[in-house]
Amino acid sequence: MIEIADLAVSRGGRPVLADCTISVPDGGILAVLGANGVGKTTLLLALIGVLRPDAGRCMVEGRSGYVPQLHDVAFSYTVLDIALMGRARHVGLFGAPRRRDYEVVHGFLALMGIDHLAERTFNTLSGGQRQLVMIAQALAGECDVLILDEPCATLDYKNQLVVIELLHRLSREHGITVVFTTHAPQHAVEIASHVLLLNGAGPHRGGPTGEILTADNLTALYDVPIARADFAGGARYTFAPLYGTGAP
Repeated sequence: MIEIADLAVSRGGRPVLADCTISVPDGGILAVLGANGVGKTTLLLALIGVLRPDAGRCMVEGRSGYVPQLHDVAFSYTVLDIALMGRARHVGLFGAPRRRDYEVVHGFLALMGIDHLAERTFNTLSGGQRQLVMIAQALAGECDVLILDEPCATLDYKNQLVVIELLHRLSREHGITVVFTTHAPQHAVEIASHVLLLNGAGPHRGGPTGEILTADNLTALYDVPIARADFAGGARYTFAPLYGTGAP
């Protein structure tokens, strides 16, 4: 469970977030949307305890695993090496991975569908493969809450689908609570039970996806006209910005 109430957070002495409130039950999925610089990453760092709130409450029930935005690593680590780093809290500062640690890691690599890549060098993988490795690393810590910073930011449509479906499965089949930031409302439409729209000027809007994720709220959030489009049959829908609507 995640409970955020009247949260205010600063970075470098500058207020970034204020009056942020939302509650997400166990096994729920929270999508956090907002323009660049409004505090999405700041919120995640507060959730994992890296940043201390100036005011309000930020509570995560259970162990959390964090997946930052994708980047290269400095050394020629293998996929197995990277995933094993997620066992740090179980291995200890000066310990070495034991049989149980390898079993857990291989289990999560298999869950990601990438156990066959265990001996590959991390930096030689595609963006989608690397994202799955980083998720496996977070899960290797046996977390109850998985927190991801723009997990689909650099991925093509196919790999976005792989990651989004995986997050949905982790919630539905394994009871893991998921929090992720995104610039794609469609990701929230597809899998999120709850949405938090971070508006730099305020107010922030948070709650069940069906209530909060509307064309009007997205238009106000991004300051561009956004419309909802329903697919034939009415069972599914999406949102799209109306760029250049006055152009011939």
